[in-house]
Amino acid sequence: MARCDVCGNEYDKAFQVTMEGQTKTFDSFECAIHACAPACAHCGCKIVGHGVEGGGKYFCCANCAKSAGVEQLRDRA
Repeated sequence: MARCDVCGNEYDKAFQVTMEGQTKTFDSFECAIHACAPACAHCGCKIVGHGVEGGGKYFCCANCAKSAGVEQLRDRA
């Protein structure tokens, strides 16, 4: 059995994710999201969906981007 790199749980259905040349082992998508998903530069929530990018930063939505001073992004066209 493999051990999750986040919570330490040993699980027979663990999986691995490789990002930027590093491979990590997880027992759940929750742990994978906690370890791999970017955080919003304004509110800090994990960006699980598409999110938006502006000024070299990632945001969960256009409202957070606007609150951080990035005006040109929109959630809808």
